[in-house]
Amino acid sequence: MPQPAPASAPVIARRKPSLNIWQSLWLRGVLVLVLLSIALAGHWFDRKGLQDNTDGVVSFSDVVYFTAITVTTVGYGDITPVTDRARMFDTFVVTPVRLFIWIIFFGTAYTLALKSTWEQIRTRMIRKGLKDHIIVYGYGSTGEAAVGELLRQGVKPQDIVVVDHSADRIALAIDCGVTGIEGDATYNATQEAACIKTARAVMVATHRDDSTVLIVLSARQMNPAVPISATVRATENEDLIRQAGADNIINPVSMGGHLLARASEGRHVAECIADLASADGQVVMRERAVAAAEIGKPLSALKTGMGLRISRNNHIHGYWEHAAQSLKAGDIIVEIARTSSE
Repeated sequence: MPQPAPASAPVIARRKPSLNIWQSLWLRGVLVLVLLSIALAGHWFDRKGLQDNTDGVVSFSDVVYFTAITVTTVGYGDITPVTDRARMFDTFVVTPVRLFIWIIFFGTAYTLALKSTWEQIRTRMIRKGLKDHIIVYGYGSTGEAAVGELLRQGVKPQDIVVVDHSADRIALAIDCGVTGIEGDATYNATQEAACIKTARAVMVATHRDDSTVLIVLSARQMNPAVPISATVRATENEDLIRQAGADNIINPVSMGGHLLARASEGRHVAECIADLASADGQVVMRERAVAAAEIGKPLSALKTGMGLRISRNNHIHGYWEHAAQSLKAGDIIVEIARTSSE
């Protein structure tokens, strides 16, 4: 069964940082201490260039106090630099130190609060724009090839959403211009983030059949009408994935075997099959609804391509069968068409 939603929503296109949050805070704290130590040491060794307007004596505590207020503000005037060297040190050393420390403080505030808020706002903005899109669950070698093929077919990058639990793979997907969601697709919240309810197609290309079953089952429950295609690793799991709700199941091993067997008859057969499956070929195999002007005509009379099959009431009929001699409203046509006509 689909797993319950996790406590937090997935994040759009997040890269895995080289340091975690606590390591980053520790590093920034050390950097602030180093900068303060530089300013403190300079003031202490040149304390004769400072004047205490209260008691006339510049002690170590006075130096610490003067360094703190000078780095954080511009000072209160109770202790002032009186020599040129002390003034130059404050100008060319302490002032840059002050700026760097403020940058570190602002960066920390952004990391802890503003960045998270902005990511949530950006995620909502992206989700509002997702409609009639294609979701690809899994961005391994198969998912990456599927996205590349969709782009070659003319699908706009903004109409493709890639979901994967790996931040590195999501980063690769983002480089292609598509929308990426880092998260576990077996959770309902991740599929909601991908706007499964408004998707026009779903592709599942994980490396585990059990994950595929959970993803397909969840997607089918959340969107009963969306076409779902899924890859399968083990042949015995095909029925299970189909029962979960997949419309099309692709077995890469079986498909590779078919191509190898056809190639034994000659290289042109395998080349033709590859040509039909790729958007880079001269012809493409496509599926479409019958047009009003085509109703009543035979499948062989198509002008848009070469008709191979029709689907009528969930039954497949070949071009040689009697049912294909008269097209009817509601038929789905499978045809071969020239790529240039797309």
